[in-house]
Amino acid sequence: MKIAVASDHAGYERKLDVAEALREAGHEVIDLGTNGTAPVDYPDYAEKLGRAVTDGTVDRGVLVCGSGVGACVAANKIPGVRAGLCHDTYSAHQGVEHDDINVLVLGGRVIGCELAKELARTFAAARFTGEPRHVRRLEKVLAIEVRYAGAAREPGERR
Repeated sequence: MKIAVASDHAGYERKLDVAEALREAGHEVIDLGTNGTAPVDYPDYAEKLGRAVTDGTVDRGVLVCGSGVGACVAANKIPGVRAGLCHDTYSAHQGVEHDDINVLVLGGRVIGCELAKELARTFAAARFTGEPRHVRRLEKVLAIEVRYAGAAREPGERR
């Protein structure tokens, strides 16, 4: 499987750990940056990774920022991205099996090296079940995405 990895500065070290684990598991890994610990903005890397997933450059992606929250929010703004923030193995495989997530998001300041590697391997090994109840729910999620396309608002704006 071809998997992209990306991070901001806070997730840089964990991103390297994840890339190593995925390569060791036999996956082709595409590193989309950042390439160090100098401060950068997580939305830039979330978008870069999300676009690689949705345009078919890669099959899946792993995204890392400090907590994982901001990167997950940003990635999920891209139509076609189903990003899940996971810090346990159950969520990492169940997110793929039931929800067909295509981006795993990790908090580089939340989890350690070995857990990050385990989560990445678990995510990569999981497959969407295709069970009718999961397909039905995924279709509803995709319908929500379509209904709200173009409904963006300014930062801090309330509706």
